[in-house]
Amino acid sequence: MRNPVRLFTFVVAIFICISIPASAWEHWGGDRGGSRFSPLAQITPDNVGNLVRAWEFRTGDLDHRTPEVMKWTKFQATPLLVEDSLIFCSPFNEVIALDPGSGAQKWRYDPKISTRQPVANRYTCRGVAYWIDDGAAENATCRARVFMGTNDARVIALDARTGIPCDGFANNGEIRLETGPLEWPGEFQITSAPVIARGVVIVGSAIGDNRRVEAPAGTVRAFDARTGRPRWGFDPLGHGGVIAGHANVWAPMSVDEERGLVFLPTSSPSPDFWGGKRPGNNDYANSVVALRAETGERVWSYQTVHHDVWDYDLPAQPTLARVDTGAGLRDVVIQPTKQGFVFVLDRDTGKPVWPVEERAVPQGGAEGEQLSPTQPFPTHVPALLSQQISADDVFGIIPFRDSGICRAQVASARNEGLYTPPSTQGTVLFPMTGGGVNWGGAAFDPVNQILYANTTRAIHIVKLIPREATQGFDPPPGHDFGRQQGAPFAMTRAVAMSPLGLLCNKPPWGEMVAVDLKAGKILWRSRVGTTEDRAPLGIAFPWGTPLVNGVAITAGGLAFTGAMDAYLRAFDARSGRELWQGRLPVPGVANPMTYLWKGEQYVAIGAGGHSEAGTTIGDSVVAFRLARPGEAPSLRSRTIDRPGGRFMSGAIAVAVVVLLMVVLVWRWRRSRVGA
Repeated sequence: MRNPVRLFTFVVAIFICISIPASAWEHWGGDRGGSRFSPLAQITPDNVGNLVRAWEFRTGDLDHRTPEVMKWTKFQATPLLVEDSLIFCSPFNEVIALDPGSGAQKWRYDPKISTRQPVANRYTCRGVAYWIDDGAAENATCRARVFMGTNDARVIALDARTGIPCDGFANNGEIRLETGPLEWPGEFQITSAPVIARGVVIVGSAIGDNRRVEAPAGTVRAFDARTGRPRWGFDPLGHGGVIAGHANVWAPMSVDEERGLVFLPTSSPSPDFWGGKRPGNNDYANSVVALRAETGERVWSYQTVHHDVWDYDLPAQPTLARVDTGAGLRDVVIQPTKQGFVFVLDRDTGKPVWPVEERAVPQGGAEGEQLSPTQPFPTHVPALLSQQISADDVFGIIPFRDSGICRAQVASARNEGLYTPPSTQGTVLFPMTGGGVNWGGAAFDPVNQILYANTTRAIHIVKLIPREATQGFDPPPGHDFGRQQGAPFAMTRAVAMSPLGLLCNKPPWGEMVAVDLKAGKILWRSRVGTTEDRAPLGIAFPWGTPLVNGVAITAGGLAFTGAMDAYLRAFDARSGRELWQGRLPVPGVANPMTYLWKGEQYVAIGAGGHSEAGTTIGDSVVAFRLARPGEAPSLRSRTIDRPGGRFMSGAIAVAVVVLLMVVLVWRWRRSRVGA
């Protein structure tokens, strides 16, 4: 502590921890800035092995909805601890409040969204937002409010204590957004939680990709949090000489209440893989944009991809943090990307804190394309994963067959590294369009100044189909098909997979990465997830799984995360060593959270699976806590309910049966000989 900068950092970090209510998880990302850090320290690396399941709550969707509807769900909600309740939303936008200690339902609100036809981004709701109207009387209805955006383009305000719609907000507690003409009602959704700043509730949108050039605009909308009156709208494209739509904000946003700023992670313009009708860099697309929350005035913006034709939009909540840069503490915005980059920007100006280079990238785009000759590359913080792959990096279990088919997929496509343009030949995109980092975002420890993020390593093959060849075109199984109407090309996209359904690239397929931002150094990487819930017989190869969800970290020195196998995991935040797994009913492809209730620390996660990833589908929220006096983790939880436990127990059972049969046959033969 002789270094004054380190001493100052330590003192400020302690102040940050003290200033966060110890029991609180009042925002989707833990706090307004999405740090996903909790000052709770009851659960530690030394005692995490004593966690037991506290409760499981089921929404009832599996029982009350058809399998055809459930196969279009993604359970991605993170509960909030507010008003002495855990409050979350189901994939069908039902808002549910639970008792934090028992998981018993306290109230429920159903907006009755239609499920008569699929929605573009599947049925999902990542969370709700909480706000207190300081101008209302202490016990007034809707003084404490919960806001939610819906799959059918509504913004709903509820009383946080009862779930009753707020009559004074818009039309009986809801606003129906004006979206403009849609191809079908499910083309436009709200999937991420709103944010509230200075009495203004702000919502983004999720819009169907690759259907047409002139797609719906990605306007961010703001409303008075008390009355629902429209305040402002911000279209990231502006449409000056640009024929396109989208550049929407589908990922979670962040808020700096003191500065009165809201930070938007904007997406790519439409369509994703050809941009001939949107010349130039499309400046506020693929950008972190800082707006005045009260007026929508743009304060600054920083673009992470110029003229995106790779679907490398910003998928993650901008993380607001106070970072020791080596020259003192600085308020920053940390933006992870699908490519695995980490941009660190000054919060007041948007300028990079550490150098970013404009580097030449591959050229030779499709007919009519106008590519940017360069793209920005951060130089201080290393990329969180490799950004190049070759045919020599393929993977297969069956010699020659699996690897040969995978090798052919990669070798036949254009592959000049990151930002290779889409082509009629087919183009390798690595990292894939799902990341790198996805909507789960990053977590930041303000005490130790470490950033944590989940990453995915997988290959996409994207191919442009000339318009004249699309007549009667039937895409191969497993391929997304986008018509890109108004462009000279349609497109197909597929994850490079072997005939056995395994990713073509060598494992690991999903990792948690810890980064020392100040030093610009990766501290550790740990594989997250196994093949147990996908492989035959429950074989648990420790290869990692794709990770679109994020991490929650604690002052107790732990990092919690789910994966695409059915476990909640705890890692040692200092070393990356996996310390504990808690069995879930189905995979928890959601961000976990932690809270204190009546003196006990809990960790909770939504466990409902992810239909696009092909996991088992469920409808649960599960919470764990430390064993109480007289309790202990069960033998089953220490054996069978561990990765590989089911396979081993099955193998042992088969071995016992075979042994018994051998003994019985042997005794029978002896008896025959004796006779």
